[in-house]
Amino acid sequence: MTLTVIVDYGAGNLHSAVKAFQRMAVETGGGRIRVSADPADVAAADRLVVPGDGAFPACADALRAVPGLVAALAEAVHGRGVPFLGICVGMQLLATWGREYRATPGLGWVPGEVVRIEPADPALKVPHMGWNDLVIDRPHPLLAGIATGDHAYFVHSYRFEPDDPDDLLAHVDHGGPVAAVVGRGNVAGVQFHPEKSQAAGLRLIGNFLRWRP
Repeated sequence: MTLTVIVDYGAGNLHSAVKAFQRMAVETGGGRIRVSADPADVAAADRLVVPGDGAFPACADALRAVPGLVAALAEAVHGRGVPFLGICVGMQLLATWGREYRATPGLGWVPGEVVRIEPADPALKVPHMGWNDLVIDRPHPLLAGIATGDHAYFVHSYRFEPDDPDDLLAHVDHGGPVAAVVGRGNVAGVQFHPEKSQAAGLRLIGNFLRWRP
């Protein structure tokens, strides 16, 4: 039975995300869900999920503060090809750099930068909070059954700007394009909260639990 590890490194309340993954694991036959920050569990995982809430520097520092965790993640993802999903700031950590408060190195697994959202329309508020319509830029197994116009729930002030346009899988408009889903190889990230995004979010979680890059 496959094992999905949701990495709990102290960067947010995981309760609703864990419940959503557990539900979809039952519905899809997606195996076991474990919450852990133990590098040994990461080394045993068949799939990995890194969530994150708050500021980029705080999340990056918290991830690196767990001894051996980043090395275990890198070995799983790059050494064994384990499917990886980053959620919210967990997605942003895939970038090369975060520019929130101070320049902070990310994991660099999807080259790019995390920069502040600056809507062209000054009437649009930051943070970008609430429901927005997805625009699918290119097909991907994680987006199977999800169409342009489906809704997802966002809450963030910074956006991921990938260096390679081919790494952008879906976006939304908030006074300009805002990356919603990025992906490269066996690595993917979603800016929105799938556990709060109703049908589209649950479908994406189910797709991830079946994803074989």
